[in-house]
Amino acid sequence: MKKISVIFILPDLETGGAERIVTTIANHLSRDRFEVKILLLRKQGGYLNFLHKDIEVIDLNTERIRHSLKPILSEIYRRKPDIVFSGYGEVNAYLSLFIKLFPKTKFIARETNVVTEHVKRKEIKFFYNFYNNYHRIIAQSDDMMKDLIKNFRIKSSKIIKINNPVDFDFIEDKLSISQKPESFKYNYKNVVAIGNLSARKGFDNLLKVFSRLKNENILLHILGDGKDHDMLHQMKDFLGLQNVIFHGKQENPYQFLKYADLFILSSRYEGFPNVLLEAGACGTYSLANNCPGGINEIIQNNINGEISDIEDHEEFSQHIIRILHGNYDKDAIKGSIKSRFSKHIIMGKYEKILLDLVK
Repeated sequence: MKKISVIFILPDLETGGAERIVTTIANHLSRDRFEVKILLLRKQGGYLNFLHKDIEVIDLNTERIRHSLKPILSEIYRRKPDIVFSGYGEVNAYLSLFIKLFPKTKFIARETNVVTEHVKRKEIKFFYNFYNNYHRIIAQSDDMMKDLIKNFRIKSSKIIKINNPVDFDFIEDKLSISQKPESFKYNYKNVVAIGNLSARKGFDNLLKVFSRLKNENILLHILGDGKDHDMLHQMKDFLGLQNVIFHGKQENPYQFLKYADLFILSSRYEGFPNVLLEAGACGTYSLANNCPGGINEIIQNNINGEISDIEDHEEFSQHIIRILHGNYDKDAIKGSIKSRFSKHIIMGKYEKILLDLVK
């Protein structure tokens, strides 16, 4: 039986949510049925190390997405794949205009965020007029699906909701070699937050919350880097937050999650936050801001976490204290995630979409 050829498209394999998910999907698609390639605008990023060796990486060696369109189309024309799977919002948008040039290839877009919240540039929003050219659009959450239908007039028949998969084998391998971080002080509660240092992730609100916890034995560890690095460091100094530590990007964030007393998601909006899933996979209880992007599909109240409004800084700070005084069952937290989002469950849904498209 001829294998179905699939080309996944991403800007790179830096350690972000979209990159993690596409890597997981590409690694675990059945090799009996699928021949897998990944087309990158630039061959770089930490997830290159985790990509299975049988996956061909196509490197376009271009820096900017808008300059990559011609070489992307050339590769599709040359290789004639059965399916093109675009996994990054901006690439999805540009590509939508040209899908009809390839009548024998099926195109899938995996949307990465609630588009209305995330896409502000008019020139990119314009391309969503052509989004119905895609044969299937994968939304990660109900919020994302409703936004595409209501605000971009995407046909509901084109959209399929698939939550993100969690690779428990990968995480457990990481946890097995994880030591307690030296920055985790004895007699302190250790709270962890992870994400790109940008407005979307809401770390400015989180610092304001922790300005109300100065007298508590609580350390906040923030992992990640980004354009708001300097602003957030200045804000920390201005607020006198001695108990907040910025760690930058970490090769193994799971060691922080494994030993954390609490994980906080402070985002203003999400798509379907992998880091919230992965905190649960590490057995760590979570407190998440009540924002768009599938939070209420992940959090099972009082089992794997709770939801609160971070804009109410005082109430959120008190919510942190209440949680840190409680005890939570790590196995129940892991089970909550594993029973719904393990890669075996989610990969079956991805394989079904791909197979149905080429029937």
